Amino acid sequence: MNIYIGNLDYGVSEEDLREAFGEFGEVSSANIISDKFTGRSKGFGFVEMPNDAEANQAIDALNDTDLNGRSIKVNQARPREERPSRPRY
Repeated sequence: MNIYIGNLDYGVSEEDLREAFGEFGEVSSANIISDKFTGRSKGFGFVEMPNDAEANQAIDALNDTDLNGRSIKVNQARPREERPSRPRY
């Protein structure tokens, strides 16, 4: 299951996410989304957990908890919606 984590402190690393979610089961990947120009974290990321039961347990346990001083939002990631292309001038 792909899990969305929002409201992340900009200092949180992918290893921090692996550690937090690893308490609930196997983490196959952890990814923090960063700005492609500055390289700075955008404040959200994704964790992939192969076992749905463990993933749901992690979501329930970690949603609205504190990670590096910020209350994080954790839920099942939804597929990205197609955004209409913007005209280029």
